[in-house]
Amino acid sequence: MQEDFRLIVDLVSVFAVAACGGLLAALLRQPVLLGYLIGGMVIGPAGLGLIKELIQVETLAQFGVAFLLFALGVEFSFAELKKVQAIALGGGGLQIALTIVITVLVCGATGAWAYLPAKGMFLGAILSLSSTAVVLKCLMERNETETPHGQVMLGILVVQDLALGLMLAVLPALNQPMESIGIAVLLALLRIGLFAGGAVAAGIWLIPPLLRLLARTESRELFLLGVVALCLGIALLTEYMGLSIEMGAFVAGLMISEVEYADQTLTYVEPLRDIFATLFFASIGMLIDPVFLWNNLELILGLVALVFIGKFLIITPLVKLFRYPLKTALIAGLGLAQIGEFSFVLASEGQVLGLVSRRVYLLILGTTAVTLVLTPFVLRLVPILFDWVESIPWLKPYLSGEGQPLAVADELPTKNHVVVCGYGRVGRNLVKLLQQHDVPIVVIDQAESRIQQLREAEVPYIYGNCVSFHVLETAGVNSARGMAIALPDPMSTRLCLKRALELSPDLDVVVRATNDKSIEVLYQLGAREVVQPEFEASLEMTAYILTDLGLSSAVVQREMQEIRNRHYLDLRPEESASEVSRNLQQATQDLNKRWYSLPSGSPLVGMALDEADMRYLTGASLMAIRRQGGEEIDYPPAQTRLEEGDQLLVVGSDDELAALDEFAKGQAAVPGENSACQWVTISADSPVVGKTLADLDIHNQSGVMVQAIRRDGKFIRFPNASKDLQVRDQVLLCGNLPSLNQLVQLLNPASQISLSIPVVKAGEAEALKEFLPMDSVLD
Repeated sequence: MQEDFRLIVDLVSVFAVAACGGLLAALLRQPVLLGYLIGGMVIGPAGLGLIKELIQVETLAQFGVAFLLFALGVEFSFAELKKVQAIALGGGGLQIALTIVITVLVCGATGAWAYLPAKGMFLGAILSLSSTAVVLKCLMERNETETPHGQVMLGILVVQDLALGLMLAVLPALNQPMESIGIAVLLALLRIGLFAGGAVAAGIWLIPPLLRLLARTESRELFLLGVVALCLGIALLTEYMGLSIEMGAFVAGLMISEVEYADQTLTYVEPLRDIFATLFFASIGMLIDPVFLWNNLELILGLVALVFIGKFLIITPLVKLFRYPLKTALIAGLGLAQIGEFSFVLASEGQVLGLVSRRVYLLILGTTAVTLVLTPFVLRLVPILFDWVESIPWLKPYLSGEGQPLAVADELPTKNHVVVCGYGRVGRNLVKLLQQHDVPIVVIDQAESRIQQLREAEVPYIYGNCVSFHVLETAGVNSARGMAIALPDPMSTRLCLKRALELSPDLDVVVRATNDKSIEVLYQLGAREVVQPEFEASLEMTAYILTDLGLSSAVVQREMQEIRNRHYLDLRPEESASEVSRNLQQATQDLNKRWYSLPSGSPLVGMALDEADMRYLTGASLMAIRRQGGEEIDYPPAQTRLEEGDQLLVVGSDDELAALDEFAKGQAAVPGENSACQWVTISADSPVVGKTLADLDIHNQSGVMVQAIRRDGKFIRFPNASKDLQVRDQVLLCGNLPSLNQLVQLLNPASQISLSIPVVKAGEAEALKEFLPMDSVLD
C-alpha cells in the first residue's frame, strides 16, 4: 500500500513540475517541451532526487509515446502514407543503412572502443534513429504535419520506428558470428510480416464492426475505453512478438484511420495523448545527469555537433535524391538531425549486453538529451535561416529556382479562370460548386493521391507546390479572375498568398484561415476575404436559429455580414496588446520582415494607409506601426495615418522592401520590371501649374497615369480629366520608368534624376516632345 502511495506522489510531482516548467517556458516564449525536459531533470535522481520509483514512472511514460503514435496513425492513414512511400521506405531505409555503415567506418578509422564491427553497428543503430515524439510535437504545435517537409519527416520517422523492432531483435546477436546475425534478421522480418498480415486482416474484418458496435452504445466513456484497450492491446502484442510497443500503437492508429469513426476517436484520445506525452518528456529529463553533462561538456558538445552535421549531411541529399525541393530537403535534414528517445532503449540494452561501458552509456544519454532539447529551437529557427539565405544574392537562386511543376493537365484554361490551391475536403467542395456554375478552374495540389482523383474527374490540375512562383505562373495567376487558398497549414497559406499577389497585385483572393490568429495577417498580406470555418459554422447556425425565431432574414444576414466585415472580432477571444504583438511575430516568422523607419519629409507622412496603398504600389505589406512615444499599432486599419518618425513593420522580398524605401523617400519605386510609381510635389516654377489633366493628356502622350492627387490633406484617387494642377499638389504617377522621370522633371524642375535611370527610347522621346519643354528631354 505504501509503494502504491509513493507512485501517486511521484506522478503528482512529475505533473506539477512539468506544468511549472512548461508555464515558465511559455512565459519566456520558448517551446513548452523544453520546460517538461528541464522539470524532469530537476526532480530526477541526478537532480533533487524527489522521484523514488523511476522505473514505474518510465513504464507509465511509455503510454505517452504509445498514444502519440496511435494518434499519428489515426491522422496519417494509409492514403497519406502513399504520398511519401518512396521517401519513407527508400529514403528511410537508406538513411538507416548509410548511418550504420558510416559509423562502422569511422569507428574503424579512429579505433574507437578498441574497435569491433559489432560495436560500430550498435552505435550506428543508435545514431540512425530520430525523435518521433519531439519532431511530431513540434510539427503539431506549428500545424505543419501536412506540409511537404512534415510529411517527409513523418514518413522517415515511421520507417525508423518500424526498424526499431528489427534492431532490438538483432542486438543480442551482435556478439555472435555473422550467421547468428543473419538468422536474427530473418526471424525479425518474419515476425514483422506476420504482424503486418494480421493487422491488415483485422483492419478489414475486425476493427470496423467493433467500432460500430461501440458507437451504437452512444456512450462516450465506453467508446474511449474500447479504443484505448485496442491501442494498448495491439501495442502489447507487438512487444510480446519482440517488436516495439510504439510500432504496435502506430499500426493500431492506421487500422482505425480508414474507419468512419476516425475523427471521433482522435477527439477522444487527444487529452490522454497530451497528458501521457508530458509524462514521457519529463521522464526523459529524469535520465539527464546535469553533473555528468557539466564535467564532460566539451566532449558532449563536440558529439552533438558531429551528430547534427553528420545526420544533416546524410538526410538532406537523400531527400533531394527523391526529387523533393531543396528547401524541403534542408528542413527535413535539420528536423531529423537529433538522436531519438528510443535510442535510450537501445543504449540500455547495449550496456546490459556489454557492448558499451557505463561512461559511454552516459555519453550517449547526454548527447541524445542535448540533441532533443535543441531540436525545438532548430525547427523554430528554420524560417529565420531561410530568410537570411534568401537575402544573400548568390544563394537565393538555389532556393527560388526550384519548385517546378511535377505534372500538368493536358488542357488548362488561360484566362478568366479561378485557381484553387489545395484539394482537401474544403477544396474539393469548392471545386464541385464552381463546376456547377461552369466556372473554369485550375487546381494545384502536391499529393499524388489527390492528383489522381483530379485526373479521374477530368479537372484541370497542376501537380506541385502552391508556394512556388513557377507553379503559380503555370496556373496562370496573372490572367486569373480569382483565387481560393484552402491549404491545411498557416505557413504555406501565407507564402502562397504573398507570392500570388506579387505576380498579380489586383488578384481577388479568398483564403481559409486555419486559426483565428491568422486572420489579420492574411488581410494585411492582401487577401480580399478571409474565411474561418469554425466562425462561419457559428454564424450560419445562429442565422438559422434567429430566422426560425421570427427575425427578418434580411436583418439577420446583414448582422452576420457585419461580423464578417469586422474580421470576426465579435467571436475572437480578447487578447492583450502583448499577446497580439507576440502572435504577430510568430505569424510573420516565415516571411521576410524588418522594421523600417519612415524618412523625415516623406510624401507618405499624413496619408492614410489606404491612400498610401503601399502593398499595391511596392509589393511590401505593412503589419505594424511603432510610434515615437512607444505606442505600437498591430495590424493597423486602413484609416490609420502615417506620422513623422513612425517605424513600420513590413514584410516582402528584398526587391519589394527596396521599392518601399524609394517610394517613401519620394523616389521612383520599381516593383515590376517595366513600371514604376512615384509621388511628386508640383513646384511653383513648373509649367503645368493651372493646367488640367485633359490639357496635358499625359497618359496618351507618354503612357504615364496620374493615379492620385493629394491637395490640402484631401485625397483624390484617379482624378478626372477636368482636374487642374496647383502648386504644392502631391501627384502619384505610375508608368514607364524613363517617361516617368521625364514627367517628374517637368512637374518639379528642381528634382534630380538618378544616373542609373535607363535612357529614353527614340519613340518615347518624340512623344514626350509634344508637351514637354525641349530642354527637359534627355538625349
